[in-house]
Amino acid sequence: MSFLTAEWRKLAIANYAIDPKVLQPFVPAGTELDLWNGTCYVSLIGFLFKNTRLMGIRVPFHTNFEEVNLRFYVRYPDNGSWKRGVVFIKEIVPKFALAFVANTMYNENYVATAMKHSWNETETARMVAYAWKCKGKWQHISVAAGKELQEISAGQETEFITEHYWGYARCNDLKTNEYEVKHPRWGHYPVTDFSIDVDFGLNYGESFAFLNQQQPVSVMLAEGSEVAVEKKTLKIITL
Repeated sequence: MSFLTAEWRKLAIANYAIDPKVLQPFVPAGTELDLWNGTCYVSLIGFLFKNTRLMGIRVPFHTNFEEVNLRFYVRYPDNGSWKRGVVFIKEIVPKFALAFVANTMYNENYVATAMKHSWNETETARMVAYAWKCKGKWQHISVAAGKELQEISAGQETEFITEHYWGYARCNDLKTNEYEVKHPRWGHYPVTDFSIDVDFGLNYGESFAFLNQQQPVSVMLAEGSEVAVEKKTLKIITL
């Protein structure tokens, strides 16, 4: 049985180019940074959890909720091939219990705070927005996009960002948690406009404050799907 099942829906994704040296202290043992055409990315992502179940059980008041995370991309060698995965700098949710379980079970960096979202549609467009409080100040990411869901083409940047099926969390210099995230290929809505009001230094530390003056390389809106997060495996790296 999967550790967690849910739907991840309407993923607003802003991708920033970053010096790999900034991320190196966060890279889990045994993994290496995964680059797209020579560029190292971090992604700010807001989305909605729906119909969430923990070990098959629906927990009252914890089934539908927002999440915003800052993540980057790694790969892990496995029997002659690469597992492509993500590492989270921080994950923000609105419920303390969610943060406690994720931090305890998966060694992630979840925090709980006030959050809200809005989804709106017109005849020709859809608008998706996620907001959260950080030290009393509201932050937000919002996108406007077309209504027609499109396939994500192979070999494109959008595929690189969305098609990572493993999660990695650093335990220490020699130990890393690995877990699989199962979902079908996603579709996306072409983005026509966006707004980001985030103090990256306030949210993620001074190492990321420079992003306040940087525009994203790209902004995406993925539809998402049903997902299953499998139980973790501890990787012990031998030097």
